[in-house]
Amino acid sequence: MLSYAWTIPLFPLFAFVVQLLLRTKGNKKLVSSLGVVLTFLSFVFSVYLVVHSLVWNQTIPEWKVNWLHIGANVVTVGASFTPIQVAMLFIVSLVSCLVQIYSMGYMKEDKRSNTFFAYLSLFTFSMLGLVIAPNFLELYFFWELVGVCSFLLVGFYFYKESAKQAAKKAFIVTRIGDVGLFIAICLLFWEVGSFDFDVVKQAVDANQLSSGMITLIAILIFVGAIGKSGQFPLHTWLPDAMEGPTPVSALIHAATMVAAGVFLVAETFWLFEESSTALAIVSYIGGFTALFAALIALTQTDIKRVLAYSTVSQLGYMMLGLGSLGLSSGFFHLLTHAFFKALLFLAAGAVIVAYSHEQDIRKMGGLWKQQRWLGIAFLIGAFSIAGIPPFSGFFSKDEIFLAVFQSGRYDLFVAALLAAFCTAFYMFRLFYLVFAGKVTKEKTKTLSWHFKVPIWILALFSVIAGFLQYPKHLISGWLDETTQTALWWIPVVVTLMAVFGIFLAYAVYQKRWVSAHTLAKLSGIGYRLSYRKFYIDECYEALFVWSLKGLGWILMGWDRFFVGGIALFMKSMPIQLSEMSSRIQNGQVQRYILISVIGLLLLLLSITVGRFIS
Repeated sequence: MLSYAWTIPLFPLFAFVVQLLLRTKGNKKLVSSLGVVLTFLSFVFSVYLVVHSLVWNQTIPEWKVNWLHIGANVVTVGASFTPIQVAMLFIVSLVSCLVQIYSMGYMKEDKRSNTFFAYLSLFTFSMLGLVIAPNFLELYFFWELVGVCSFLLVGFYFYKESAKQAAKKAFIVTRIGDVGLFIAICLLFWEVGSFDFDVVKQAVDANQLSSGMITLIAILIFVGAIGKSGQFPLHTWLPDAMEGPTPVSALIHAATMVAAGVFLVAETFWLFEESSTALAIVSYIGGFTALFAALIALTQTDIKRVLAYSTVSQLGYMMLGLGSLGLSSGFFHLLTHAFFKALLFLAAGAVIVAYSHEQDIRKMGGLWKQQRWLGIAFLIGAFSIAGIPPFSGFFSKDEIFLAVFQSGRYDLFVAALLAAFCTAFYMFRLFYLVFAGKVTKEKTKTLSWHFKVPIWILALFSVIAGFLQYPKHLISGWLDETTQTALWWIPVVVTLMAVFGIFLAYAVYQKRWVSAHTLAKLSGIGYRLSYRKFYIDECYEALFVWSLKGLGWILMGWDRFFVGGIALFMKSMPIQLSEMSSRIQNGQVQRYILISVIGLLLLLLSITVGRFIS
């Protein structure tokens, strides 16, 4: 059975092919159910692998076949199953299955729901193929396929201009990072002669690559991760990706596309360990992104955009943990984040449906009285992301803070603390505005079991997932990482910062002891900067979009007037000469004699002048 583990991604691929064939005439319930059932089979197989690999500590055999020869080098395709890969199979298949169940209710009335479910299945196949890739070339193939799927899903409502622009933005911005990853893969093949992770790792261990080359390759790999995982400065596509249906947001932000960048750094961590410069870049960009995105989330009014910027911030935490030599801490937070962020997005989607597709949190309120089950589930997700014990986010954040402190980067430790405070504040600002206060809509829409079952399952995982690392440090054991000595005061300080953020949100948005307007005025330009996302999009528009447009206009003018003018002159010159010739050759004998006389005079004049000069 274990020897067939490579077939796990084929279940959603088969679902995609059938759903694509039935997208115009197939029964909606049949098409959606097919995706759910086959993705569930991938999940069951993934659980089987988890039991054998991570619980029973059995080795799962690799599957490889020769694909092509490049000189003396052989390129293979196949599947490998390291502990990180097995854990990712579990996360991706579980969240994808739950999202597909949820989508059966959310997309029920959409005319193109069959196409939507086909895209979801392709997305799941792409991500499952990515996480079990045994070499860089195969990983890059699925890496790009994930990008294509995100383009299709973000732009699903193609008749909306905002959705089309968001899809293009996601595709173009992530391509910038992908170029970095592609260059890194080319350099590795140039230096080592193989794409296989194992072969490259052996070459690194044997010091076949110079330290400068290792640093360059590691940084370029991280550039690819920056694009996919929405790290500063390539984060701008991620909030705009909210233009897709909410189930897409949950899938992209929790377990698939954004997780790919963190997974890439974790899977190639043996390369980053060889370069202190690369690790420093990872940690500082991660720490800055965590605080930067959290500050933006403080003032956003769209429920999905608040969660989008929280995703950017939490991804920054993961990179911060990895860059601080905390492989298990960064990956552990990736795992817990998949559960509580999927929970929050699916709960937000339920809120949007309940409010008849309203997304402005200023127009919401009092939902706790009408949809208490939804309020409880959202509260579990909010407590988890804020890092309140005993929810899962508390344990994974504690591991990150410990890794950062022990790395000696105290500036990043302080930045992470401030981000923790901001996270608690904006999440409970969201909770109090949506679920507390006065009822803004007398009757909200009743939600079916398609919404409730996935939300409650994710809520359960958001509570229990943290105990994978506490008290026995199972994840550190799976990754063969030395367990760090805990410092009792770190979780206390981090929790107090989160509690203070929750209390401030309670004082401002629930009890109204302090006016939100007053806080905005006191912050001065800070509020405007946060609300306008620090004008990053505007800066990119001026620096890149308009400058390239201006260059395009200049080149267009050069082409049209200079190059085109030369071409027009060359075209018209023979015509003018032929017209002059036709005027001369008009049949009048007098004109011919005159021309002959003039020619003779010119000939005599030239001979005379020539002799005089000589």
